[in-house]
Amino acid sequence: MAGSTNKKVVIRRFERESIAGVVNPGTYLRPAGVEVLTQSGSVAVIPYAEIKAVCFVRDFGSSESPAGSRLFQARPKTEGLWVRMRLLDDELMDGLLPNNLLQLEPFGFTVIPPNPSSSNQRIFVPRSALLEFHVLGVVGSPLRPRRRKPLPKTQMEMFE
Repeated sequence: MAGSTNKKVVIRRFERESIAGVVNPGTYLRPAGVEVLTQSGSVAVIPYAEIKAVCFVRDFGSSESPAGSRLFQARPKTEGLWVRMRLLDDELMDGLLPNNLLQLEPFGFTVIPPNPSSSNQRIFVPRSALLEFHVLGVVGSPLRPRRRKPLPKTQMEMFE
């Protein structure tokens, strides 16, 4: 693992305690599971069936609970697909997916969480952890160009 590309993660599991460590974002998704370098210095591959979510965090020592705010309180402003996921333990989680299907991973979905001020920057949810997955809305559709405000008529031309 290259040092400069490693990202801090907390792997939340269904029936066991969470694992904190670092992953290489380009290669952490393996066919057998998520490859993580734990804080104790050992490399482990956690099977997708055990994983509830892989939270990419700013720092490990955050006082925030791992769950944090999981649902959007209003329609998101950032462009993308607004999705709601129901996990195997009936927890609901909202997120924003990129509006580009080429960016989807084969093993799950990486979403931007609702609370931008939380420690969680991105969250990967494996497909095996999902009961339901719904698209609630498309924010900032590329089909409709943004309308620009017309220039005020009271403004003078430069060389009149």
